Amino acid sequence: MLHHKGKEEDPSKKDSRMRIVVVRHGQDEHGYRGGWSQRGLTEEGKMQSQLLAKHLSNSWQPLKFLISSDLRRARETAEYISQEMELPIHSSPLWREMNNGELAGMPNSLAEQLYPGLFASSLEMDEPYPHGESPRQFFQRITHAFEGLCEKMITLQISSEIIVVTHGGVITILSYFLNGSVWSNKEPAIPTNAASIHEISYQEGKWLFTTQNHIDHLSIKG
Repeated sequence: MLHHKGKEEDPSKKDSRMRIVVVRHGQDEHGYRGGWSQRGLTEEGKMQSQLLAKHLSNSWQPLKFLISSDLRRARETAEYISQEMELPIHSSPLWREMNNGELAGMPNSLAEQLYPGLFASSLEMDEPYPHGESPRQFFQRITHAFEGLCEKMITLQISSEIIVVTHGGVITILSYFLNGSVWSNKEPAIPTNAASIHEISYQEGKWLFTTQNHIDHLSIKG
């Protein structure tokens, strides 16, 4: 069962354990369809990513392995973390947002003109975007990627303290999956602010969220 806490622990006081610190990329450009868009971070998103990187380095150690979606907005966020923590980036398409095919990066006005009313939530589970994924394919890609990563951590093929830079839709699927809840594209999204932190820990033989949507670092000025 997903673990919810009444009061969030100070991350700096957590014991080192097998964990995956999942972060959402910083703010990207408004007015465009996301998905597999290759549009990058805004100036606000770059500032958020800098604050995120410093916070991870100062308060969430040890973290020894950095994975990122290879979409531009995630990769740019990961670059700030990489520089601050001196970790190489391991890019992977497995951690991308849902593949929205022909709509990727399209201005919202044009998307509404060419594909009126077409959004991830309007699809049937086995209905793909034009030249993209269906919701079921997206779910399967993310859960398989997560299970593969966990297996490598458990068998010590890679570090047991990992950062994954990814997207809001990915984090929502992981939340439903680890909670044992049935996910469909009609279900509400989990809160995932830009540059937010979500920690998944391995405890008593199972993976569960121990922190969700941590954004205290974004209120820090200077």
